Amino acid sequence: MAEDVPKKHDLDDLLAVMARLRDPESGCPWDVKQSFATIAPYTIEEAYEVADAIARDDLDGLKDELGDLLLQVVYHAQMASEQSRFAFDDVVDAITAKMIRRHPHVFEDASRREEFMTTDLWDRIKAEEKAERGEDVGVGSSLDGVPAGMPALIRAVKLQKRAAKVGFDWPDLVPVMAKLEEELAELKDAIEHNEKSDASIAEEFGDLLFVMANVARHLRLDPEAALRGANAKFVRRFRWIESVLAEDGRKPQDSTLEEMDALWDAAKRDETKG
Repeated sequence: MAEDVPKKHDLDDLLAVMARLRDPESGCPWDVKQSFATIAPYTIEEAYEVADAIARDDLDGLKDELGDLLLQVVYHAQMASEQSRFAFDDVVDAITAKMIRRHPHVFEDASRREEFMTTDLWDRIKAEEKAERGEDVGVGSSLDGVPAGMPALIRAVKLQKRAAKVGFDWPDLVPVMAKLEEELAELKDAIEHNEKSDASIAEEFGDLLFVMANVARHLRLDPEAALRGANAKFVRRFRWIESVLAEDGRKPQDSTLEEMDALWDAAKRDETKG
């Protein structure tokens, strides 16, 4: 006789679990006391963990992390339903309708495919949606709608893209690189003429990072992805240094900066060979 295959849980099961966790009488005390504001940081964290699994090419991990991220959507929807604002089905309906509406070249008229790829059709559709909701799209800043809670580098690029759409942008990379050198000089000057804790140093450092984001935009690079790659490289090489020292029964604190710097160069050469 064939073994019984356990029934897989489905979305209805997950919704029921979340409703049970939030039950004021029989639910989990921790879950019951949560709010949109307290859960929001977990939502952001889970999105980063999804990105991390992808970066590590860990598909098994990705399955788990996508589940954790889905739980966040279910969590927020459950809290909204308790306030009679909307339910999970409304979230699904809204995003499905939005994707159909914003892809007319797929769901309505295939001849608009070129228009979608070469014009601001997506943004025009978004503006039409706002107008239908009664939102004023003719007044306000071109920078409105870029969330302040975004990672700063990503937000910098989005702000710059918004400004570029209305003509506030350099024509190519050359003046951007000149601006980069200018901001670097200003940071050096602030460091030289001020105490290291001075707020002006932080301001100049921020200006430098903002221009770096602009450099990435002109190069069509994702600055967050580039920095994640640099972080991964640093971790990889520093762990190599630790492993070499460990073979000698030592830790980094038992070594000198000169020795570790030499090992760093060795790790770099080893990667280049590979």
